[in-house]
Amino acid sequence: MTRLYNSVLAAGVIAAGITILFAPAKATTYPLTIENCGHSVTFDHAPNRVVSIGQSNTEILYLLGLREKLVGTAVWLGPVQEEFQIINETIPRLADNDPSFESVVGQKPDLVTVQFQWHVGPNGKVGSLGQFAELSIPVYTAPADCQGKDNTTGGDGTRIDAFSMDRIYQTIDDLSQIFDVETRGAELITRLKIREQAAREKVTAIQGRDLSILFWFSSAEIDVDPYVAGAKGAPGYIMSILGVDNVIKSNEEWPTVGWETIARANPDIIAIGKMDRRRFPADDWELKMHFLKTDPVVREMAAVKAGHIVVMDAQSMNPTIRTIDGIEALAKAITSFGPAQ
Repeated sequence: MTRLYNSVLAAGVIAAGITILFAPAKATTYPLTIENCGHSVTFDHAPNRVVSIGQSNTEILYLLGLREKLVGTAVWLGPVQEEFQIINETIPRLADNDPSFESVVGQKPDLVTVQFQWHVGPNGKVGSLGQFAELSIPVYTAPADCQGKDNTTGGDGTRIDAFSMDRIYQTIDDLSQIFDVETRGAELITRLKIREQAAREKVTAIQGRDLSILFWFSSAEIDVDPYVAGAKGAPGYIMSILGVDNVIKSNEEWPTVGWETIARANPDIIAIGKMDRRRFPADDWELKMHFLKTDPVVREMAAVKAGHIVVMDAQSMNPTIRTIDGIEALAKAITSFGPAQ
């Protein structure tokens, strides 16, 4: 069965035009040392009790078939991937947002995985690396939140280098080594790369690469300057893969830009974030949609008039395993909207 799967997978890679040679990976040799976000993490054996702080890391662990290792999760922006709903219900949820340090260590983990350094880091809301080190609990942080990023600036930090899915692939590779499931990791990375290539080819086939787009994540209030995507975050990567133009000319990850400026840029497509979080009124995608269709300035934009509005999972607008879903969602929308006129 494995041989058949690998043959089909290899054929799919060739058909998609991706040059990847797939072979079963070697088993992990312990002790294993991983260089992670400026510090070394050493494992004498595969962890057995894991607390995952961050939905993307949790879903990667599920995709690697490691459900039985999880003893607690936290930080959820929306529902888990549909295929893991039943599994996820069996895992203790320590908090929807920030768990306490006590709730994490109370699970007696031998690994804590972290999606954002502002949860576990120099000034972590949950705790510091030092606090976990005192209890001999190793911490693994997603490279997407530390490589090419300055997290000493407060808040979500400042992205210095543009995000790439390579950061997510590194997380998958690192975790597959830590848990000695390298073959599963290699298969998962290959499948994701095939999906990226297929979405790119779908847009190219209809000559849809001359379109412009706005990504609207949220706003502090529904009618104030929105948080929109600049060049260096996950939406910037999505746009680069599909070859569409960002109407926001900023290197910031999520700058705030006035609606009159956006209206003058007049994007062909608007992607709005959908999430369960309700930190801001504009976290509600339906309120976003109502604003776009009723504001006297905004409703005159080409994208609004044409109905070229894409409701997109907000997690796919962040550097997560869901970014690949965002690439596919936008490619599907562009295909249905057609090429730029």
